[in-house]
This record gives sequence, C-alpha cells and structure tokens, in this order.
Amino acid sequence: MIPVDQARERILDALKPTTIISLPYAESLGRVLAKPVVAARTQPPFDASAMDGYAVRSRDMTGETNTLTLQGESAAGHSLGRAIAPGTAARISTGAPVPAGADQVVIQEKTEREGDQLTLHEAARPHANIRKAGIDFFDGDTLVPAGLKVNADMIALAVGAGRVSLDVHRQPRIGILSTGDELVEPGETTGPDQIVNSVSKGLAALVSASGCEPVYLGIARDNPQSVHDHFEDAKGLDLLVTIGGASVGDHDHLRRVFAEEGGALDFEKIALKPGKPTWFGEIRGLPVLGLPGNPVSALVVSRLLLQPALARLNGEHKSPVFIPARCAVDLPENDHRETYLRGQLNQDGSVEPLRNQDSSALSALVRASCLIRRPINGPAVHPGGAVDILVLEGRQA
Repeated sequence: MIPVDQARERILDALKPTTIISLPYAESLGRVLAKPVVAARTQPPFDASAMDGYAVRSRDMTGETNTLTLQGESAAGHSLGRAIAPGTAARISTGAPVPAGADQVVIQEKTEREGDQLTLHEAARPHANIRKAGIDFFDGDTLVPAGLKVNADMIALAVGAGRVSLDVHRQPRIGILSTGDELVEPGETTGPDQIVNSVSKGLAALVSASGCEPVYLGIARDNPQSVHDHFEDAKGLDLLVTIGGASVGDHDHLRRVFAEEGGALDFEKIALKPGKPTWFGEIRGLPVLGLPGNPVSALVVSRLLLQPALARLNGEHKSPVFIPARCAVDLPENDHRETYLRGQLNQDGSVEPLRNQDSSALSALVRASCLIRRPINGPAVHPGGAVDILVLEGRQA
C-alpha cells in the first residue's frame, strides 16, 4: 500500500493536459485557458469623461467660480473633433472622449448655464473626473493567465480587449465503467439479489461539474469476455474510471483482464479508509483509475484522487484543500491507514463524525458537511483538539 498523497502524485505525473483548441468566446465558458488572454487594444482608447458635465482647461479655472463660453459637445461615440480653445468649455457625457487641450471635467451639478455662457462653481482641479487612456489595460497587456476556468467576467474582459476567440484545453472525455452482475440501471426492475447502479451516475455528475465530459460505458458483467468488450469501448478516451471488480474473488475479473491485455499497474492499493482497493495503471496508452465498489468509498476517493486528475487533464492545478477545525468529541488513535470520517460542522464551529461510517451508506455522505482526516497512526483527539477537515462542495465551512 502507498499513502494517499503519493498515490495522487503518481496519478498526476502520469497525466497530461488535453490538446489546445481555439473556441469562440461564446463557447468557452467553463473551459480552462491554455494560453493567457492578451489585450489586442487599449481600454479606454482615449482619455474619457467619468461624469456628465463640462470639459475645461484647468488653467482657465482661475478662481472658485469661473465663467466660460460653451464651444460644443463631446458625446459618447461622437467626439468634439477639435481642440478646446482657451476660455471655453465643451459639454461632455460619461464615456465621451475628452477634447484635446482639456484636462478637467466639472460635473453638471456644479454649473449654471445661460445660452452659451457657463458659470462653473469649481476651482482648478487638473485631471478631475477623467479616466486616462489605458486605465483598464493597454494593447499587449496580459489580462488573464493560463490555467484559470473561463467565467462570465473573463469573457466580458476578453471581448472588450478585442479577442473574438480564446485558446482553451479540449474538454477531457472520461469513461465510467461499472462492474458486477448485481447491478441494474436506473429504471430497470431489480431482482431479489440486485441493486441500482447509482455510483456511476454520481461520478458522471462529478465529472461534469469538473468541466469534463462523462462517457458512460455501461456495466461489465462478471465474466472475462464482458470486461474485455468494455475495455475495447474505452478507446479514444482521456481517462477510464472503473467501479468495483478489483478484489481477488472468483467473480472479480477486471484486474485479471487488465493484466492479460497488457495493462501495467502503477499501484494496486492505497493506505486509505475507506478506499483501500483503489488502483491505477495504463492499458494501451489509456490511464485507468480503479475505484472501490462501495459507494462511499468510490465517492470519497473521487474527492482525493479523481478530481485532481480531472483538473490536470483540464490544465488546472488543484489538490484537496484541508482546513483546521476543533473536534467536539473524543476520537481514538488511528491505525495504519489514513482515515476519512464523514463529519458534521456544528454551529459553534466544531466538528464531529456522524454515527454511520459504513462505506456503503450514501445517506450519511449526503448528510455530512465535511470529511475529517485522521492521519496514519494519528494520536487520539479529545474535545477541543485540532483536526483537519475537507469541506464538501456546496456545504458551509
């Protein structure tokens, strides 16, 4: 068995980000930038007014109250078209170009107008209410670094910077393969010895939420030919995730067929509870992550290993983020496996494990707001003692 951190590093070392494609900005939402977003223009491209008012030369503002002659108007999209003359002012609207020669905008509320005569109740304030050209960015500036997931704000920025497409990583295609005669698909009639294939659906949702495309390959039944056929269906994927079938029982054929067809194991067990039978390897150039068949085990391992793997394929760099917390109850010494307890965050900020820690109990995982990490051979923890927790997505820390 190898430690969890070592297993994660081995998986990440074996994976590479997907190829780079160029997508129109409207199709890039949620994809990961493969190259930085670089401005193709300056914003704003000219000195612009930040307020509605009048553009003036500050040198003409000789007192606390000044009288100037109205020369014309600079509106958004329609500049004055000439330099402002001494002793004059130009009507100006928010976002409009500041006329050449002007270096101050007096807001409308501080002015009075009679015909073309303006009284401005303001002293000289050079650069007041003017947004300088390039205050947002200049042509050639790097606006967003590679490795970030594209969001609505980034799209608005990229379009404003003159970009019509973004260089992103191709969406990884992740195969999901269930195993076992005991499984039936949702909506099918279950026999007296069968259960619904639910874990694959949860994993597909996790894959989608991670920005990847889940490719469901169905259920490999408990015979070598079925396993072989499903491995054939996995060609062209970026990662294959299998569920169950990795033990040493008479009906567990997954690992046997994997080896017979030239698959190479990187590791076959990890020092983890729940999740010890997790394995990883490669078959014909396809990385394969084998998850345990127990539902909670599979979904806990997915937080620790699968999500970082999906991030790597997407060009991101992510690992589980643990935060310190105060334990509300006694916890015994831990054994030789890193243990994750389904836990509940209390209103006072403390945490405690749920009663049901069975690796098949999905209801307890849903009720949990965090996973409490117990290190290998960790000492006992008493009320008030420190523990590390992983807050589960969508739940409050």
